[in-house]
Amino acid sequence: MNLIFRKATLSNLDEIFSFVDASRIKMISENIFQWDEIYPTREDFEEDIKRGELTSVIHEESGKIAAIYVINSEYDDAYNYAKWTCPESNFRVLHRIVVNPEFQNKGIGTSVMRHLMEDLKSQGVESLRLDVFSENPYSQRMYAKLGFVKTGEANWRKGLFYLLEKVL
Repeated sequence: MNLIFRKATLSNLDEIFSFVDASRIKMISENIFQWDEIYPTREDFEEDIKRGELTSVIHEESGKIAAIYVINSEYDDAYNYAKWTCPESNFRVLHRIVVNPEFQNKGIGTSVMRHLMEDLKSQGVESLRLDVFSENPYSQRMYAKLGFVKTGEANWRKGLFYLLEKVL
């Protein structure tokens, strides 16, 4: 499956938010109450695009956006209390990774993560950090398979999240 990685533009916003909403509904049907009408919002993705931090992953054969993610250096205060493997490293933080439900269970999430980690490593980034909802077994399995290590926990509005890190 050929994937094309490029920065999202505001012209992609309708397509992106449409499948983000479908993903939210699918998660709820699977008893994963991570996302709701409060977070993430269309405005969150619009701001990500304006800052140039949202990458869209295009499924080449269909021309549709198969996944998106945000990468930057921003993090919540709870990250300050984690036991990072490389506390002084040049790191990035992954936010709002979503695989379009139309493309789920086809290895897209893993392919996206591998590409992202290789890209960051080639830029001299030493580690990738993220948080994962404690009640999302699918994401937890993928991150464990990719070698992420739990470094802490955070309790936010929706419940318990695990803080993870992967040394690149």
